[in-house]
Amino acid sequence: MNYELSHLPQRTSKPRESGFTMAMDKGLSLRETENFVEVAGEYVDIVKLGWATSFVTPHLDRKLEIYREAGIPVYFGGTLFEAFIVRGQFEDYRRLLDKYKLTYAEISDGSIEMDHNLKCQYIRTLAEQVTVLSEVGSKDDQKIIPPYKWISLMQAELDAGAWKVIGESREAGNVGLFRSTGEVRSGLVEEILTKIPFEKIIWEAPQKAQQVFFIKLLGANVNLGNISPNEIIPLETIRLGLRGDTFTHFLDKDLLDKLL
Repeated sequence: MNYELSHLPQRTSKPRESGFTMAMDKGLSLRETENFVEVAGEYVDIVKLGWATSFVTPHLDRKLEIYREAGIPVYFGGTLFEAFIVRGQFEDYRRLLDKYKLTYAEISDGSIEMDHNLKCQYIRTLAEQVTVLSEVGSKDDQKIIPPYKWISLMQAELDAGAWKVIGESREAGNVGLFRSTGEVRSGLVEEILTKIPFEKIIWEAPQKAQQVFFIKLLGANVNLGNISPNEIIPLETIRLGLRGDTFTHFLDKDLLDKLL
């Protein structure tokens, strides 16, 4: 931090179990990647190369090296995993992770129908090779999963060896956890939290209002994902109560009454 301010919420430090920020790289150039880690690297815990963008990204090796030099792990989006699975290329996917020296992988079934026992088997297998993030939820906005099902899927995937589970919203934040307008399905979120520990969940929340909702509900150290590179610094100010949306949220009411 550049100067001192009192009465800020305490942020966890890396490596974090909570307060985790996952950024989504949808095709940054090498120079943009360098600029990104220079400005925001301190606040980024992991980077996802969105869906299957890694397949067409030029200079992929060098991009991964830039993130590695900054101490930021990278993983390929879950849609790429699904693209390999639907083509019967699971072993090719495992070799791909080794080729690019990735230590994290995302397992999802948002674009394909997959037996959940099979998904859990993929989690168990990959968990022997890398740290697994598993995503729950569908990319189909017409597919509404009831809360009890979200809970049972998340718990089964954690039991299978997932390090954390990700609540699906897509990069736009308009499916899964959210309505098509971007509004949070707050009842769903609160129901999930009755059974799944908050530090085990990464909530995909690309929109500011969604980030504010989760920070007000669960505090500065909630895990958030699908954050655009140019929104990392703004998100950190929301976490610290230094933006209008959460400005008074972390301040003691007695202090406010005394000073204002």
